[in-house]
Amino acid sequence: MDKLTLHEDPRSGNCYKIRLTAALLGLPVERVEYDILKGDTRTPAFLANVNANGRIPVLQIGKRFLPESNAACWFLAKGSELVPADRFAEADMLRWMFFEQYNHEPNIATLRFWLHFVGRANLTEAQDAQVEAKWLAGCAALRLMDEQFARRDWLVGKSLTLADIALFAYTHVAEDGGAFHLDDFPHVKAWIERVRAVPGFVPMTS
Repeated sequence: MDKLTLHEDPRSGNCYKIRLTAALLGLPVERVEYDILKGDTRTPAFLANVNANGRIPVLQIGKRFLPESNAACWFLAKGSELVPADRFAEADMLRWMFFEQYNHEPNIATLRFWLHFVGRANLTEAQDAQVEAKWLAGCAALRLMDEQFARRDWLVGKSLTLADIALFAYTHVAEDGGAFHLDDFPHVKAWIERVRAVPGFVPMTS
């Protein structure tokens, strides 16, 4: 495989997904760090050379650039034990990854960013007006996950897949900012510890 370079802000769960996937697969990844709070991903150089959409993460494979965290995780893991061989199970894994991007991340990750890094006092009026709705939607996502983990150890099949990695990234730091309380979701908390115990696991702050 070509050299892998991750353009990231290490505080981002979306960036962490890729690092964790690579670590579990034993793939070396060079890291280039940006500070999104300082606008590092909006510079002319970044927009011209890394991602015209002005966002991270971006996984660089040799001279090619692949934005979007779940796409990058898929690139790394395709053909590995992190992607089920069974066709339905593979589609079910993708279903949870879509759930993460549409129901989980826009609420849990956004509130973490707003409340933990920006601070509620610094939110715009429009952002502040969305806090309660995002909290309710985030709790609903965590509740659905909790119900799933009451029945099984992993989201799909009998071992960790990309679905677990995608949802672990922001779930395990959901309490940052004080909006969510994982004690309310005991089966999710038990699953977090199972993920941490997987051989090759690396923490977000590594």
